[in-house]
Order: sequence, then structure tokens, then C-alpha cells
Amino acid sequence: MTVITHRDRRKQDLRNQILETAREIFMRDGFEDFSMRKLAAQIGYSAGNLYLYFENKEQLFDRLVEQSFERLLAALQELRDDPGQDDPVRLLLQGLKVYVDFGLRSPNDYRFAFMLRPPRKCQAYEPHAAFNVLRSMVKRCVEHKRFRKEDVELASQSLWMAAHGVTSLLIQRPSFPWVDKNKLVDQVLRNAVQGFVRSDPDRNGKGGNHGNHGIG
Repeated sequence: MTVITHRDRRKQDLRNQILETAREIFMRDGFEDFSMRKLAAQIGYSAGNLYLYFENKEQLFDRLVEQSFERLLAALQELRDDPGQDDPVRLLLQGLKVYVDFGLRSPNDYRFAFMLRPPRKCQAYEPHAAFNVLRSMVKRCVEHKRFRKEDVELASQSLWMAAHGVTSLLIQRPSFPWVDKNKLVDQVLRNAVQGFVRSDPDRNGKGGNHGNHGIG
């Protein structure tokens, strides 16, 4: 059994304070205008102390992004692993809705993850685990012969673009005279998914019991 000492608790409290204050500054000033010195001044510590916890603002930002998406990942994993989810196309559609709902319920987290930091140069992008869950849902649709024989990566990225597009527009343009948002999101996602559904599923293969009606 691990014993948490008073010193360990103080270090964890300081780390949490660093993260919470950094998030506020990033949201207020943006990625480019953020500095470790500015963060140190706001929490009353020396910049040198901050570097004991995070090497630079990039590492700090990455941890905050990860925090933002831990809840999304948990929700997607719970949905994917639900034994009652027997239709892979319906499961995928629900997964995309979970993604959009997360962004609309937590717009600051969504902006933080996707809209604050400019893309890093000369560094390979590593997809977040939440995207990997969506990819696994797409792969299941292909394996169960509910989707046309598609490149799983192409289909996954296409559907992510649709989900991200509707999410970011609803967040960034709240004053636009949108129609009912639930209906709009449902229409966009259904159209995106339906574009990959087989029109003549193999009734002898996995998923053949669903006929040719596409999304349920």
C-alpha cells in the first residue's frame, strides 16, 4: 500500500495549481503569448520551480489537452464496450454524437485542444486515443460488412472531419441562426456515415441481418 506523505501531497497540489492557472492563461492570452514566466508570476513561484514539473509550455499544454480529453475517451470506450451494442453502424453514429456532445458541453476544453495552438513543424502527429476508438468503430463496420470495402483510415478521417466541422462551427458561431442544433448534428452525422454504408450488404456475412436499410 502506497503511503502519501505531506510533501507528496503538497507537490501534487502545486502541480494541480500550475495546470489550473496555465489553462486560464492559455484561454485568455493564447498559446503564443503564454510564457512560463507569466505563469510563475501569477501563482507566486519562481519560473525555475515550474521547470521541475514541466520542461516547457509545450509539455504543459500537451498535459492540459490530455486532461480535456480523458472524459471523452472514457465515454467512447464505455460505449464501444457495451455488450448491448450489436449494430456497428449505429454504434459508430452514437460514438460520433458523443464526440460532438462533448465539444458542445465543454466548448472551452474543445477550443483548448483544437484551436489554440498552431500546428508544430517537423513533428509527426500522433492521433489521440479518442480518435483510435472511433477508428476501431469504423473498422468494425467494415469487418461486419456494413460498410463498403473501404480504407479504414480514409473513412475514419472523413467522419472525424464531419464531426469536427459541425462541432467547431456551433462553438465558434453561436449567434448564427442555426436550426434546431440536435436535428442539425443528427443530419450531418447521418449523412456522413450513410455515405459509407453498403447498399447491398451480404446477407450471409456478419451484419447481414440488417438488410439494406443502412442506419437504424
